[in-house]
Amino acid sequence: MTHFDALETRSADQREADHLAALTAQIARVAAAPGACRITDFTPKTLSDLAKLPILRKSDLTTWQKDNPPFGGIPTANIHHIFQSPGPIYEPGGTSPDWWRMGRFLHACGIGPTDIVQNCFGYHLTPAGMIFESGARAVGAKVIPAGTGQTDLQVRAAVDIGTTAYAGTPDFLKIILDRADAMGERLRITRAAVGGGALFPSLRKEYTDRGIQTLQCYATADLGNIAYESAAMEGMIIDENVIVEIVRPGTGDPVALGEVGEVIVTTLNPDYPLIRFATGDLSAMMDGQSPCGRTNARIKGWMGRADQTTKIKGMFVRPEQVAAFVASHPEVTRARVIATRNGEMDAMTVQIETRATNTGLYEPTVLETLKLRGTIELVPPGSLPNDGKVIDDQRKYD
Repeated sequence: MTHFDALETRSADQREADHLAALTAQIARVAAAPGACRITDFTPKTLSDLAKLPILRKSDLTTWQKDNPPFGGIPTANIHHIFQSPGPIYEPGGTSPDWWRMGRFLHACGIGPTDIVQNCFGYHLTPAGMIFESGARAVGAKVIPAGTGQTDLQVRAAVDIGTTAYAGTPDFLKIILDRADAMGERLRITRAAVGGGALFPSLRKEYTDRGIQTLQCYATADLGNIAYESAAMEGMIIDENVIVEIVRPGTGDPVALGEVGEVIVTTLNPDYPLIRFATGDLSAMMDGQSPCGRTNARIKGWMGRADQTTKIKGMFVRPEQVAAFVASHPEVTRARVIATRNGEMDAMTVQIETRATNTGLYEPTVLETLKLRGTIELVPPGSLPNDGKVIDDQRKYD
């Protein structure tokens, strides 16, 4: 299969140069916005300079949007839709071609001009339906704006119109297929582009057994498409118009290649420039390139949530506090707080990666940063699991 465009096979040097130029322009746009001006007088020399800028979180968006509606002072000349997410937070949408960059993913799924896509993402207030419809237009496919629910009508439409591809959450396709079986109908769906939920291996296998190739993307309402699977199904290839960093939860500090951390995304969409936006999701960068020939970096996909804030002994312990503890001791590589129960009482253990042998070195800082006393365990550097957790709540509530 040919690639969506030449961007997918750029050299690493060319991609970095292009991204640096686009990033510089994005920073200038944000600096000029009256409500979102958290960046002034900053010109990156390399993409690694992004780490010098603050993290942008959803709570920041909520504040800015209240002070400068609807989008924190960002110009709205090219914005044609306004969507709502919990908070509430409002996300913009544009009508320029492939505004959310979903066409690249649908092309990787093998969807094109001869296809009819049954789009089972929601269209009301939330942007998912429009995101995938925009992607379908980018590859020339026709769209049934089916939305969610109404399973019998979904089957009827798929049969009568001749749906060949599905877009929606991973599990809703099974509901449609099972209902079609019960109605004695045979569907012509051979490809599925899914997102918004976990695609479990057993479910993917069931679809494969039915003759449906199912690939998933990683997208959000704020950012559009971030990464996507190709037919190679080895990780998720990062979209060509975003910059992805993986940082240690609670900080903005990039982690080593392969280490699990929080996904931070800078979008290069000039209409809605989000710089170092924290997704709250965990993932890890993969080494090398995809066998499909696309040359951009890959992530392992969704690996959990980065917001691990936990209440222990009546006090909230946050990832930022664990990060502050690590920063206080240069010889400490990582730390993990473990919450357990001792009888009917909460207990806290702090595991610390260090070559030191004296737990007394760390007791004052644990109390100062975490505001709690706990058992301290010293472990060798590199021995804590590579799962992105800095707070591990092991308490059982049943």
